[in-house]
Amino acid sequence: MSITPISADSHITEPPDCYSARIDKAWREKAPHIVKDPKFGEVFVIPGFDKPIPMGLVAAAGRDPKDLNFNTQNYGDLHPGGYDPKARLADQDRDGIFGEIIYPSVGMMLCNHPDFDYKKACFDAYNIWLQEYCDFAPGRLFGMPQIAMRTVDEGIADLMDLKARGFRGIMMPGEPAVADYDDPIYDPFYEAAVDLKMPLSFHILTSSNAAAGRTRGPRINSFQSIIRGNQDILGTFIFGGVFDRHPDLKIVCVEADAGWAPHWMYRADHAYKRHRYWMKCDELQRLPSEYFLEHIYLTFQDDWSAFQMKDLLNVDRLMWANDFPHSDATWPWSQEILAEQTVNLSDHEKQRILRDNVRELYDLPIQ
Repeated sequence: MSITPISADSHITEPPDCYSARIDKAWREKAPHIVKDPKFGEVFVIPGFDKPIPMGLVAAAGRDPKDLNFNTQNYGDLHPGGYDPKARLADQDRDGIFGEIIYPSVGMMLCNHPDFDYKKACFDAYNIWLQEYCDFAPGRLFGMPQIAMRTVDEGIADLMDLKARGFRGIMMPGEPAVADYDDPIYDPFYEAAVDLKMPLSFHILTSSNAAAGRTRGPRINSFQSIIRGNQDILGTFIFGGVFDRHPDLKIVCVEADAGWAPHWMYRADHAYKRHRYWMKCDELQRLPSEYFLEHIYLTFQDDWSAFQMKDLLNVDRLMWANDFPHSDATWPWSQEILAEQTVNLSDHEKQRILRDNVRELYDLPIQ
């Protein structure tokens, strides 16, 4: 493939001292930390959570499906690139990609912690480590810091601080501490995000309902429900009129695939045209699908249907990802998968989806 892709959604594996060595001293005794579990091996323990976070699937890229499980005996068994930036560049080269937008792993679960003060302390510590990690190769490693959204004013201050530190976007928790994201109290925050050119990202499994994994039938059926949390967030912004009030706001829907979006847009339009009066939706300036196509970026990895649906989507809002080093990753086979799945795309479409959309969205310092 002549295009060298940029992954719009990859991850790190937080090292054992990521939080404990950097968290505010008032929280040090409660910082997320590694312990040895007799069943799962080394796991992250987070006070306030009933279950630890096993690291096996967090760093299972490249494994045979038959070998996927939660277990890992030692932290050193994980992909070094998850916490060592030098090894990460070698992992990128092996997969044939130029760079990555990098999200957390343990931090995804922390989004669902009930204590927003604790969450804030953990995210601040993580952002310090993330900056250290990405500073090793600032032209190829682009970290996505986390904010807790305890208050609007604090959220704006976090935006300004993280922008000044060189970050190019923000990872949001699935739910804020107060009200919901369509409430007008958040308008100053959205204005700041637009002014600072900081897109807002929502990753799967960072909403309490989505992370709970409640589902019917066999456990594997829960995999189908993972994207629901993100769909609910997108609907909150669209039906809540946020994009009418902030026509330049950009939202990134991360790792929730994209092939479903045409039907979602149809159903949203149908709901608005047929049911908005009795279901109490304020009048919008445009149809829900129009907001979706303009304001929402979708990242996906092994979603063959997304390429087939491209003409019903906005090619300028689709962003491919490899999800390294998670169990859903296309690493180290990304080039083979893309060669097969993009065969019917034009060179222009490939360039947009695999590289230019993410480069332009985050104003990355590369051509």
